[in-house]
Amino acid sequence: MILPGYPDALPLQGLIGGLMIGLAAAIMLLGLGRIAGVSGMAARATGIGGGSTPQGLAIAFIVGLPLGAMIINLLVAPVEATFPASPWPLLIGGLIVGFGTRLGSGCTSGHGVCGMSRLSPRSLMATALFMASGFATVGLMRLGGVL
Repeated sequence: MILPGYPDALPLQGLIGGLMIGLAAAIMLLGLGRIAGVSGMAARATGIGGGSTPQGLAIAFIVGLPLGAMIINLLVAPVEATFPASPWPLLIGGLIVGFGTRLGSGCTSGHGVCGMSRLSPRSLMATALFMASGFATVGLMRLGGVL
């Protein structure tokens, strides 16, 4: 299915991926009583954050993210990704995002998937701010002719 204005969009694949993320978060919450927030798991896996999640589980979770993508890449189809010529924008952006997730007590996956499903007021507000920031960024980029 082609979406007007978005010829490269893959809505069915996006829906399936979203359902898989939701299912994985539900299994982790209902099965282990743990929140599947990536930033919290990464902090716990690296030892820079506390929490009740066992470090081995956090490490397995973080290792499983790129491993799962690699398996899909091998079994389904290669994923085409492009990156800037210099690694500096990625490193600086990653540090800023990491700082923001620690400052905001979670990332988009933690707040948007896990927190909103539990009707957490903090997560509802954080997700609303994530979305508003994204809308504003796209609007400003389109005004400036970047998009």
